[in-house]
Amino acid sequence: ACARIGAIHSIVFGGFSAEALADRIADATCTVLITCNGTYRGDRPIPMKPVADEAMTNAETQMGVPVDTCIVVERIAGSEGVDCEMQDGRDLWWDDVMADASPNSECEVMEAEDPLFILYTSGSTGKPKGVQHTTGGYMVYASQTHKYIFDYHDGDIYFCTADIGWVT
Repeated sequence: ACARIGAIHSIVFGGFSAEALADRIADATCTVLITCNGTYRGDRPIPMKPVADEAMTNAETQMGVPVDTCIVVERIAGSEGVDCEMQDGRDLWWDDVMADASPNSECEVMEAEDPLFILYTSGSTGKPKGVQHTTGGYMVYASQTHKYIFDYHDGDIYFCTADIGWVT
């Protein structure tokens, strides 16, 4: 969806700490953060929005990078014990944002060398580095790799269980 509208994005592993998320927000100078109110680990609800709130606060107060908008997907119903404080003027519910959105969106025309997304290294050997992938190069690489490595053919179904925060 981000590629379709030309939005440079950075997907982050959901298990990162607020500090790790704040570092990535600041490094990429993010203006919009999309998160969920919570997720599940097994059958146990885990709050996610408080981590995002702490990260946004740290990015602004410690690194000078404010997030203008935080869009929150209600993944867990409020009755299941996941608190989700919303900050006026910054936080919006996904369903409210999408209520008036068109179900169709024209593709944004991008140049081959335009940035597509930023993916951060794990940081296991020092500060994580943001690797910027370009539109044309990544799209061709991902398509061809998928086709030949997985022997993908039209009509095949492919499912990957890896976390969306890692390119697999």
